[in-house]
Amino acid sequence: MTTSFIDTHAHLTSEQILPHVKGVLERAEQNGLAKIVNICTDIKSLEEGLRLSQEYPWIYNTAATTPHDVEKKGEIFFPYVERAATEGKLVAIGETGLDYFYEHSNKKVQQDFLIRYFSLALKMQLPLVFHCREAFADLFALADRNYPSAPAVLHCFTGTREEAKGVLDRGWYLSLSGIVTFKKSESLREVAKYVPLDRLFIETDAPYLAPHSHRGKQNEPAFILETAEVVARTKGIPLEDLARASCENALRFFAF
Repeated sequence: MTTSFIDTHAHLTSEQILPHVKGVLERAEQNGLAKIVNICTDIKSLEEGLRLSQEYPWIYNTAATTPHDVEKKGEIFFPYVERAATEGKLVAIGETGLDYFYEHSNKKVQQDFLIRYFSLALKMQLPLVFHCREAFADLFALADRNYPSAPAVLHCFTGTREEAKGVLDRGWYLSLSGIVTFKKSESLREVAKYVPLDRLFIETDAPYLAPHSHRGKQNEPAFILETAEVVARTKGIPLEDLARASCENALRFFAF
């Protein structure tokens, strides 16, 4: 396979993938993955992620507590994220953000930690990886006050075209996952048409959100091709053009 991709968001050191990560990475290489950004969300996944990137130099790490878990784990994990960033071991801070759909953590606590991660990202001159669900108004307002004109990507975007416009208006990137392949995701495919090629990422969010033909299975980076094919077809461009542009965007954003 000649077309290369960068999976900009995968949880390689999650409990679901870590026990068989070697096979996952072998299949990723066989399917054209040039780099994978591993998202670390707690102490163990970060420690394992740092080890993994030593063994596989094409794996890069980010870290933060997700908005789901900040109430329980945020205070414990923050110093680890700060240390890893200070030591130059992260390519971004995240995923952080707001999730009002599930609201597993109190909204105020989510907001407080988001502001702390804004400050850390600015201090360390690292970009941010956002998670946002049914909270765009607050995310935009907090970012405008605390993180203006600074780099970010909205991972696994599932919002409206108007919310996508808000992302793009702030100079951020927008990332599409396997959800765009689902039969009921017509509105998301409209967003895929709308987003300029130079602002687009492709991700798996493995082990979650396997694309249509793998629904019900554990997702992995090797499955990124299906998502890319759907996005390219939706935009009416060759797959190679999407691969090239999304890789260039990721290289520019993560600076790896």
